[in-house]
Amino acid sequence: MDRSDRLITPVLIGGCAIILISFAIRSSFGLFQIPIAEEFGWLRAEFSMAIAIQNLAWGIGQPIFGAIAERFGDKRAIILGVALYLIGLVVSAYAITPGQHHLLEVLVGFGIAGTGFGVILAMVARAASDENRSLTLGIVTAAGSAGQIVGPPLAEALLSAYPWQTVFLIFAAMIFASLIFLPLLRAPARPDAPELEETMVQIVGKAVRDPSFALIFIGFFSCGYQLGFITAHFPAFIIEFCGPIAPGGMLHAMGVTTTTALGAIAISIIGLANIGGTLLAAYLGKTYSKKNLLALIYTGRTIAAAMFILLPITPTSVIVFSAVMGALWLATVPLTSGLVGYIYGLRYMGTLYGLVFFSHQLGSFMGVWLGGRLYDAYGDYTAVWWVGVGVGALSAIVHLPIKEVPLTRRAAVI
Repeated sequence: MDRSDRLITPVLIGGCAIILISFAIRSSFGLFQIPIAEEFGWLRAEFSMAIAIQNLAWGIGQPIFGAIAERFGDKRAIILGVALYLIGLVVSAYAITPGQHHLLEVLVGFGIAGTGFGVILAMVARAASDENRSLTLGIVTAAGSAGQIVGPPLAEALLSAYPWQTVFLIFAAMIFASLIFLPLLRAPARPDAPELEETMVQIVGKAVRDPSFALIFIGFFSCGYQLGFITAHFPAFIIEFCGPIAPGGMLHAMGVTTTTALGAIAISIIGLANIGGTLLAAYLGKTYSKKNLLALIYTGRTIAAAMFILLPITPTSVIVFSAVMGALWLATVPLTSGLVGYIYGLRYMGTLYGLVFFSHQLGSFMGVWLGGRLYDAYGDYTAVWWVGVGVGALSAIVHLPIKEVPLTRRAAVI
């Protein structure tokens, strides 16, 4: 078998390792909400705004880091991302006002952009063969889910032993350690022949004028909204609104005796279920229409969220919802990134996917910010859940008219 046709490559291993560490840290921020708010007496909206700004900065930074990677190299983009991530975490440990946290989360958000999907998915896609590309994108996305499995329980364990400031410093050391995987990242360029004749400005210009690109952009909004809200607010939601954990029950026997522990376990279950869901979506994306699979995923999310909020909130319903939502969690990423690469080519996939991902992060900003804002206004999260149901239904609909045909082929037909 030709080396270029291998599924598991050093590039894939290194990319998975970096994104796992990055996402383990990122997925844990919701657990800091209550200890920080209690120490400083902040309103829920203050910490929510910091996380919302982080998500927005991540979205703004994603196309920027995609362009940096395509212009100066993947490794340099990742090193810059690690540096910003590290600085943001270290200085956040000494921040004492909401304004300071808001400012520093910009650095953290840009750091996530430099160590996240936009740079690494494009790098792995270029290194993969056509046959394995969809599955490799799924494997990288699943690695992010693996980070979500280990991150929240690790944060909860560290927060039970150390002040939250110390935990931020430990996380800073972890993201710095991810640089040991850089030597593995040797991704060859695999542009399609027509792309060699066009500049980034020309290709990006054609994409943003294409109605299908606009539909992909709009559709990714609800993914960010739901993920942002649940990651930032679900642990606190469970602590405050979930029924008690019954002594002698299965959860109690597993050592989950408090709603705080249940919150961390719920985020981990989402990450665990997401590994299977993401890999299945990527595998199906090799054979079936990516846009139709995305419509099905958003429909499933919409139904799951509606049923969860309509039924009584119990430890059992939390576990079931976490498993169902987890199976649909990041299954959108390999399909959306694969759709972008298939329609618009691989040469500037990082930049184009970064632009689409900005919509995801706008949604994430709204989910995190509205969660805190409406909680402070009404004392619960009900309205935020129903907004998520609505935008999920919209995303399911807007994917259906997308023209899943390479743009160069469409131009040739015309």
